[in-house]
Amino acid sequence: MAKILIIDDEPNLRRVLALNLRQQRHEVAECPGVITARQRLREEVFDIVFTDQKMPDGEGLEVLAAALESDPSTSVIFITAFATVELAVDAMRQGAFDFITKPFQRGMVLAIAERAAERTRLLRENRHLKETVVRLEGSPEILGSSPGIRKVKQLIQRVAQTAAIVLITGETGTGKEIAARAIHRQSPRAARAFVPVNCAAFAESLLENELFGHEKGAFTGADRPHAGLFEAADGGTLFLDEIAELSAAAQAKLLRVLTDGAVLRLGSTQPRKVDVRLLAATHRDLQQRVREGLFREDLYYRLAVVPLAIPPLRERAEDIPLLCEFFLRQAAADLKTPLRRLSPQAMARLRGYAFPGNVRELRNLIEHALILAAGDPIEADSIPLPETPLRGAAPPAGREDLTDWLQQLPEVHNLKGFMAGVEREVILRALKTSGGAQAEAARQLGVSRSDLGYKLTRFGIRPGEN
Repeated sequence: MAKILIIDDEPNLRRVLALNLRQQRHEVAECPGVITARQRLREEVFDIVFTDQKMPDGEGLEVLAAALESDPSTSVIFITAFATVELAVDAMRQGAFDFITKPFQRGMVLAIAERAAERTRLLRENRHLKETVVRLEGSPEILGSSPGIRKVKQLIQRVAQTAAIVLITGETGTGKEIAARAIHRQSPRAARAFVPVNCAAFAESLLENELFGHEKGAFTGADRPHAGLFEAADGGTLFLDEIAELSAAAQAKLLRVLTDGAVLRLGSTQPRKVDVRLLAATHRDLQQRVREGLFREDLYYRLAVVPLAIPPLRERAEDIPLLCEFFLRQAAADLKTPLRRLSPQAMARLRGYAFPGNVRELRNLIEHALILAAGDPIEADSIPLPETPLRGAAPPAGREDLTDWLQQLPEVHNLKGFMAGVEREVILRALKTSGGAQAEAARQLGVSRSDLGYKLTRFGIRPGEN
């Protein structure tokens, strides 16, 4: 059953058409002209609209525009005389679904109505599925119009149509997977699978098995063959997130797949051809990992065909209002709460924050504020940004003073922000005691030089700052 609106200045035609449609259990409303129809379309959403082309107070094209503005999935059908068939065809070019000519046959009208109802249903179902994906995965596109994000979008558009491997870099939480999905969605492989894998989430042996698969009997417990994710992504795109965490053995096997275009399951001697577009991402400095002997140089050059760097949120503060609007709408839909806005003071507070957790941290802050804020708009004091957690004092070097130091701190409401502040202060202290020598600071902190470099970038610490 569909909800149908009929617009025609001929009462008899409206009555006959409405009677035929109601006999098929459709819900039918009638309007005598364009003015009343536009008002009705502002108040209600219809599945199907039947409209005459020429009426005393306007044209059917005005109805078409109003219907599609109300809901682009509405199917609009023109009722026309033979002399105006050309106008009806022109209307279809502008978005109409079909047209019928006067005098019309009952069977033809009912058949067109059935097809129109099915089209509207499918369009709305598809829209609902896309909205569901957005709620589950975040925005399907990279939001923002800052220079850095515009550059990213332009590069994605250029590289998407190619088969080139793309190495996506950026801090944790910047949206590297969203960029990978955008490349896939704009590519000729968009209708095929997009298979994401977080390489850091698997133990070394398990990751190789997941990527390349195994044959029956390959190891204890392998009681059946298992196709790996390369085979699952055949014809589509495989996204390897945190690729810097691959073991040496997995790196060698990955290089072989990229060279031969075939995977070798564990326990097999027969390579299997795969057609996979590979995208990779990391928050680490892969070139530094190569210099440290932790990543194969030949694999690095195979991966870095097209490098794509996602800027951190602190370098694109002008995008924060748009991101906030999106996250507010998303959170309100997910949490079943009224949609609210941020006050100018709250927005200014967000724009002045460094966001060590990037876009992911912003999303969490918005959800927190939407749940706990007392009114509309959301005020600045409802945004749980960490204050400077140490109030200018570095943490004690010895454990004996740690308890007293902690008791003197302000109440902590955001553990992640507090710990980020502590880590930043510790790094600054190490740099100061090492005279700015990053290698020595890394040794004092017990981290690798590349890890320290990542943390300096994450916290916005520039050489010479202390």
